[in-house]
Amino acid sequence: MSPLSRRDLVTRGLALGLSWSSLAALLQACGPATPRASDDPDATLGAVEPELHIYTWSDYLAPEVVRDFGERFHVRVSVDTSESNEEMVAKLAVGGGGYDVIVPSSYLLPVLTGMGALQVLKRRYLTGLGNVAPTFRDTPNDPGGRYAVPFAWGTTGIAYRSDLVAAPPTSWGVFEDPALSGRMTMMDEAREVLGAFLRYRGHSLNSSVPAELAAARADALVAKPLLKAYLSAPVKAQLVAGDVWVAQLWNGDTYQARAEQARSGAGTIAFALPTEGSQLWLDTLAIPATAAHPRAAHEFLDYCLRPEVAAANAAFNRYGSPNEAAQRLITEPIPYPSAAELARLEYLKDLGRDAATWDRIWTEVKAS
Repeated sequence: MSPLSRRDLVTRGLALGLSWSSLAALLQACGPATPRASDDPDATLGAVEPELHIYTWSDYLAPEVVRDFGERFHVRVSVDTSESNEEMVAKLAVGGGGYDVIVPSSYLLPVLTGMGALQVLKRRYLTGLGNVAPTFRDTPNDPGGRYAVPFAWGTTGIAYRSDLVAAPPTSWGVFEDPALSGRMTMMDEAREVLGAFLRYRGHSLNSSVPAELAAARADALVAKPLLKAYLSAPVKAQLVAGDVWVAQLWNGDTYQARAEQARSGAGTIAFALPTEGSQLWLDTLAIPATAAHPRAAHEFLDYCLRPEVAAANAAFNRYGSPNEAAQRLITEPIPYPSAAELARLEYLKDLGRDAATWDRIWTEVKAS
């Protein structure tokens, strides 16, 4: 992949929802594109270093996986967490934050690789790559799997309280239902909200067609006064409490909320993939170009590719595992999308020069 120009870095970063402050830091951090040792896929690394620093999403890595890796490889492991890709990018912009392993969503990979922020993976150390299901290999955002290892996958859909709504919601149109006014939330992300309404009208969630974006804006403006709030992961607690009946949410967060609710004896939180389709997302394990402990990082990625380890992580975070060999070890595995489901699921793509249009529409919706 060729390096991004400074203009492309700005437009693609805005499309991903990065702030101007983060982009300014990225532009300052990005020097001229020159070959580095970390760009050689055939390079040989030294011995496993005694330390490893991981930066990931909260409630994502099973604690026992981190502990057991440290004990097996005699490595001191530290884990920091964030709640957004923007936080992670900001860390990278100031020198990588001292991290050896990060967990970016795949749609961010073109920007990170374009700015030279990731190492090319040394496949000789990743003996478990064959465990990854074909569905999650060679994805559009990382052709050939050069920079990242698939870690978890999921979809965006509709979480709902089956005991409180009259019928299971099957369409993104539910967010325009006045009967549910004040009992619904949508995610606080432009790509999610506008993407949902694009799919509602039969369009790609990566659309740049002015008429299609105008229709998505109109739908978002119809839905907004009916919403309790724009809220992402924190809505789980409100679903459990019954303050929210219908929420746009990721499937894994929905299952986490259902598990929390079940501990109190209930089990009424369910998930629906809208008939019009939605986003298929993939979170990955990657190694920053600035990683001080690259061999330990590669060993950790390979450790997470082991079937029993991937199964432990999936059981902990309740998201789908791209590790096909782990599926039979998971008590309640999330089945891979069927051919019919894949036909109505899309990966997010960077929007390039259309980012400004999306940003303007979202600003107008939020300000209305």
